[in-house]
Amino acid sequence: MVHLTPIIILVRPQLGENIGHVARAMANCGLRKLRLVAPRDGWPNPAAQAPAAGADWVLEETEVFATAADAVADLHDVYATTARPRGMLKEVATPRHAAREIRAKEQMGRQVGVLFGAEATGLTNEEIVLAETLITIPTAPDFSSLNIAQAVLLIAYEWLAAADATPNAALQLGDAVPATQREIDNLIGHLETELMLSGFLRPPEKIPHMMRNIRNIFLRMNLTDQDVRTLRGMIKSLALYGRSAGKPRA
Repeated sequence: MVHLTPIIILVRPQLGENIGHVARAMANCGLRKLRLVAPRDGWPNPAAQAPAAGADWVLEETEVFATAADAVADLHDVYATTARPRGMLKEVATPRHAAREIRAKEQMGRQVGVLFGAEATGLTNEEIVLAETLITIPTAPDFSSLNIAQAVLLIAYEWLAAADATPNAALQLGDAVPATQREIDNLIGHLETELMLSGFLRPPEKIPHMMRNIRNIFLRMNLTDQDVRTLRGMIKSLALYGRSAGKPRA
């Protein structure tokens, strides 16, 4: 089995120096997969080199994406870091708890990514929706601010330390493989189209909230690619049934 490690995803990072510090923190804990979403100063950025302190392989293999959705499309599970309540029905975990979950998922062959927001603004609600679990880092209430490299290091360290604490979990998938975020996105898009045609999604101003709730339901299911194909077949069959005035397809 391929040895999986979590992918660190920085959304709209502002300074090359900060990216370099993140690369060093990742290398300290055995992580090498870094993705950047719309870095403010572009990439590659020479300013990242010195702070990386020799973690050149992390910088050299860094991938760049236009949006957070693009950056997680090929992943199976997504975690997002946040410092404030979001009013969404999502699991909230400490770094230690999340690290053990991530280790267990990796043993099942699931590729996990962790989203980190911009230094000044964090992640938007639209980016938070991409994750099934939120990670909050406990800090002193009178001084809770962490820089991006500190946050990455804390989570990467917990992942490293969880190696001996992770149970040998395994999920028998048969010939199926875990569904990627892209496959789940396509499933949700298919469902949204049919729900619009059926009149379920109304009034218009509530549609974004309703679809966020629907997405959260699917993200909690750990779907396989076969699950997605089955669900899409069910949606198609129900849609055809409705369009034929209640007559099932022959």
